[in-house]
Amino acid sequence: MYGIRFCAASAGLCLLMMPVEGPAQSPAPKPNLVVILADDLGFSDIGCYGGEIQTPNVDKLAADGLRFTQFYNTARCWPSRAALLTGYYAQQVNRDPPGRRPKWAALLPELLRSAGYHSYHSGKWHLDGPVRKGGFERSYLVVDQDRHFGPRNHQLDDVPLPQPKPEDHYYSTTAIAQHAIDWLAEHQAKHRSEPFFLYLAFTCPHFPLQAPPEDIARYRGRFRDGWDMLRQRRLERMRELGIVDCSLSERTPGVPAWDSLDATQKDDWEWHMAIHAAMVDRMDREIGRVLEQLHKTGSWDNTLILFCSDNGASAERLVRGDGHDPVAPPGSARTFLCLEPPWANLANAPLRKSKIFTHEGGISTPLIVHWPTRVKAHSELRHTPGHFVDFVPTLLELAGVSAPATWNGVPRPVLPGRSLVPAFAKDVTIPHDFLYFHHQTNRALRVGDWKIVASGADTPWELYDLAKDRSETHNLAGRYPDRVKELAAVWMEHDKEFRKQGATGGAVPPQKQQSSSQRQAAGLTSP
Repeated sequence: MYGIRFCAASAGLCLLMMPVEGPAQSPAPKPNLVVILADDLGFSDIGCYGGEIQTPNVDKLAADGLRFTQFYNTARCWPSRAALLTGYYAQQVNRDPPGRRPKWAALLPELLRSAGYHSYHSGKWHLDGPVRKGGFERSYLVVDQDRHFGPRNHQLDDVPLPQPKPEDHYYSTTAIAQHAIDWLAEHQAKHRSEPFFLYLAFTCPHFPLQAPPEDIARYRGRFRDGWDMLRQRRLERMRELGIVDCSLSERTPGVPAWDSLDATQKDDWEWHMAIHAAMVDRMDREIGRVLEQLHKTGSWDNTLILFCSDNGASAERLVRGDGHDPVAPPGSARTFLCLEPPWANLANAPLRKSKIFTHEGGISTPLIVHWPTRVKAHSELRHTPGHFVDFVPTLLELAGVSAPATWNGVPRPVLPGRSLVPAFAKDVTIPHDFLYFHHQTNRALRVGDWKIVASGADTPWELYDLAKDRSETHNLAGRYPDRVKELAAVWMEHDKEFRKQGATGGAVPPQKQQSSSQRQAAGLTSP
């Protein structure tokens, strides 16, 4: 900047334009980070992804931010949480099947601490070790997921709490949100000038299907047209929104046509989806209260919010907890209902299969990104594929933290994910050499738009071009056998490598992933 200075000269006064030092600009404040994770939410359940359920708070985040259309979890709760909080595939950190993490596998709050972040947790955990040992300063933990109205095992700062009584009017979704609100208020009182990370991990809408009766009443009767017609309507809305451009996947084998059911059967089935919808509706209302707290504390503008689900909707059929009383009001504490395959077909529409499986219905999640300070785009879509392993590199970049080469004195493998930050500004492709999936005997690999996938240990690989066939209805394995062989070799190489890292503590460095030119040379780009 320039200022005017006066000087004396023999001829009188002269004016000089000379540079004047301005005040030094302070660095931009580090953003607050909020991850909201739903449990068993279907890809198209919420309103802004095409669903019938009323989710105005989440929809408003999408309207003022971004929606990713091809984002992935790991098909199950514990591997998804491992990937989200460590930045590694679950096999790399010995978490699928569940085991103890290697010493080098730090959690995100531990990594953020060096940048001055205070970290808070509320809800589900499903990782090894106590929550606070993982870097969280405060925690409300719900371990018992079989009793939404009265968990036998829930903990405050890793200390057991008594089981709520009926007169306490406890409901897990409300309690999880309330503790998050409490942590935000406490942070404002004690650390208002410092950034925070809030991990808000709901147990909703995980089975058992249980919800307050007034919430269920809002949805009773809304699903009487049945899963076949409602799936088609969802597909049409999703196409209009630009979320997908594909056909509807086939109905899961064994699921009857809705019109083949009698009136009693239809009424019995309708309860399941009405309760599921009530659970999602209540979660959205509680999210609204958390968002209101962010406004109250003045944190709203500089808070990045990510909303997603740990896997696709569940088609599981089981009864556990306190059992199922068939004469109790559906959705009450004495009942144990599940969504089951018919309604999981709707919740994950138009995609194929459900939770546990590595077809698109099991691994696809909505991802909403909202951040008033940096995300100026409103209601825009991002079509780049991404994965939960991308969360840690993204949040570390925004916090100004480099991923450490060692932790606890042990070398760490290179993070497999990529920062999503470039996609916050415009719809660009985040370059992944591959996206890897393996849960139980289900497996998949995506390279570009090509995907191989198989369900079961001895089943052959299927091949899909997701650019043209997101619902995986046209298996191209017979047409392109060499491509299947090449992709299967890539999957096998990395599956072996990742499991070795998990078993050996990461002492073996990961091999370099294929470059774009290598993929093209191998014929792995889309046709």
